[in-house]
Amino acid sequence: MKRLLAATLMLASLSAFAHEPVYNQESIKVLQEHALTNVPGKKTIMLTVDYAPGQATVPHSHTGTAVAYVLQGAITSRVNDEPAKTYQVGETFYEPAGSRHFESSNASQTQPAKLLVVMVLDDKAEVLTPLKQ
Repeated sequence: MKRLLAATLMLASLSAFAHEPVYNQESIKVLQEHALTNVPGKKTIMLTVDYAPGQATVPHSHTGTAVAYVLQGAITSRVNDEPAKTYQVGETFYEPAGSRHFESSNASQTQPAKLLVVMVLDDKAEVLTPLKQ
């Protein structure tokens, strides 16, 4: 009985560990980047973000505006004070400039997920800035 209890506790702790997000391993590919000639000092970027099962982007902010479209799988996103929401293939979400993006993660522990993101930001700005812990 003690062995069964010990094995159950060990499996429970491993399963909790397996569901912790894995940060900074997502694959980001810039598809296009262009200066906006009609809006001096601004640029637009189109990129994809590929998440393996369990991967997540570190909590961050954007100085620019972002629009995202789920190409594959399901993405859980939590921006500012809004509750987390999971978006499926074909769904979109919007992040206003200056938003704090507390969660952007693959909703699945077994299937990959992929986002298409279009951003408008200052021409010298980074795509994202990690939030201070």
